[in-house]
Amino acid sequence: MSSFILPPNVSRADIALLICGANGPTKLSMNQAVADPIEWRRETHQVPYRAALAEMETRNAAIHAGEARELVWLLEHPPVYTAGTSAALDELLDPRFEVVEAGRGGRYTYHGPGQRVGYVLLDLARRGRDVRRFVHGIEQWVIATLEDFGVESWSVDGRVGIWTRDIDGSEAKIGAIGVRVRRWVTMHGFSVNIDPDLSHFGGIVPCGIEEFGVTSLRRLGLDISARQWDEALIANAPGFLAGLRGEGE
Repeated sequence: MSSFILPPNVSRADIALLICGANGPTKLSMNQAVADPIEWRRETHQVPYRAALAEMETRNAAIHAGEARELVWLLEHPPVYTAGTSAALDELLDPRFEVVEAGRGGRYTYHGPGQRVGYVLLDLARRGRDVRRFVHGIEQWVIATLEDFGVESWSVDGRVGIWTRDIDGSEAKIGAIGVRVRRWVTMHGFSVNIDPDLSHFGGIVPCGIEEFGVTSLRRLGLDISARQWDEALIANAPGFLAGLRGEGE
């Protein structure tokens, strides 16, 4: 696991220096170093889903109490199906993996190796108190990161997630979004299919949407590592964070 502090107003160049280790965080100015730090945690090993859920619950309470920094946590899970608050039992087609009640919004979702998950724990009481803007911001953050790899993607009103054009020309889901907000502190976040076993999605109706399939960066012909994805995502973080404050509108 690696962890570092990312002030939300740093530039893309500053972030690259943090990631690559060029002189480390000393490259940040004094003003940047004290500006509302977020802890970024990047796991190199799979984290069991229940353990991650317990960690999020604890961190949510600590952030609300002012006892911990906000957190963005990038990781992968062993295979698991998670049920959101709107999950319908008939959408669980083949419970071949553990099924966990997640407490987030949405329906059934699969997590597993090759899928990068981002848990975003931010204090919206200090970031505009706008849940819709937060969800929209996550969508645009993922879309911007996929664009860095040459993948055009989009969000669709009434159809949660991130969508792209699959190899057969059909529209397919490449990313999922599900959040929960407790005491104005966010939990859960998003997932993006880098190189998962897509057959594992066959045990559920992903997010309750039957008429569309799922795809991945690998299926689209891209060989992208988790490290490469994380670095591109972090490089796009300033735009996401600025959007929560309504900047650029």
